[in-house]
Amino acid sequence: MKKTLALILALLMVLALAACGEKAPEANNTPAAETNIPQELIDAAKAEGELVVYGSCEEDYLNAACDKFEELYGIKVNRQRLSTGEVPAKIEEENGNPSADVWFGGTNNPYDTLGAKGFLDVYEAVNDAHLTKSIYKDPNGYWHGIYTGILGFMVNTDELARLGLEAPQSWDDLLKPEYKGLIWLSNYKTAGTPKLVANLMIQLKGHDEGIQYLVDLDKNVEVYTKSGSGPSKNVGPGECVIGIGFLHDGITQILDNGYENVQLIVPSDGTACEIGPVAIFKGAAHPNAAKLFVEFALSPDCVELAAQNGSYQFLVIDNAQQPEAAKQFGLDPSLVWDGYDFAKAAADTEQNVNDVMDAIAAAGADTGADRFKTE
Repeated sequence: MKKTLALILALLMVLALAACGEKAPEANNTPAAETNIPQELIDAAKAEGELVVYGSCEEDYLNAACDKFEELYGIKVNRQRLSTGEVPAKIEEENGNPSADVWFGGTNNPYDTLGAKGFLDVYEAVNDAHLTKSIYKDPNGYWHGIYTGILGFMVNTDELARLGLEAPQSWDDLLKPEYKGLIWLSNYKTAGTPKLVANLMIQLKGHDEGIQYLVDLDKNVEVYTKSGSGPSKNVGPGECVIGIGFLHDGITQILDNGYENVQLIVPSDGTACEIGPVAIFKGAAHPNAAKLFVEFALSPDCVELAAQNGSYQFLVIDNAQQPEAAKQFGLDPSLVWDGYDFAKAAADTEQNVNDVMDAIAAAGADTGADRFKTE
């Protein structure tokens, strides 16, 4: 009986080893984005074989998205992280011969400016059908939204307690003299975040009053960082006590970097949101790969990578899973002021920024590179 059992076990082992030696069925790697995309576009993109992406989102998310695109389509992706102020300057200097094909992430105001100047290509994406609101797409077809984020304040509760100060609850609170030297914002010339701040203040208060508000705010600002996420990265360690920026960047500091002393505040007197877009540069060397990347960016395959890589923005397509962290911290897009005019902001951004910088300089403030960072 024992011999019989041993023979049966031996036979089963042989069969199992033989099965292991057989070729396993290939995994189905067809991306969700590919279901509606014309096969001709996919084939043409693969034939180009390469893509160059400038990313203005956080670098971890940029790399994850580019790596995933490479994995899905076998197209090599060269990528570089640049702020939303650096990209337009570079593309305008290249004047129709862009060194990149696609712009990915950041805030929409600089995209609006570049599109109005003729440096972005119009593309009607198949996956635009998944956008949940019309405002999440440029009316001219220059850019397509992939996420949205709420503008607000991030404060270091330990430092405020040490100084015996209450946290600001409104934009007007930021002008209080006790906050002098405690506030950080990003550079109007190099980042998209302060462009939104300028547009918001001017729309809320009127042009002259809005400019004056920003001049008064400047008196309390210690430093203007190159990148829009710069203030948030310095709140937890306490170098910055009050940072103005997008609140999902604060979530990153709390959850990923362990700074439980960071508090997120939605201004009580109204705020606005960014739209993080994707766009194709006019004259792109790899136009089909660029179009395919736009379709990919508008799919769960791409946008759900954000929360997995420390970016907790609300997503703006209807077939993607919202990040739990954004909901956990109550950062619902419905909290923003519904009177914000995106079209007006698109038309006025460049002039508004020039007016703000001129007014700050005329008030005698330090506008040098030590304070307005460019590196």
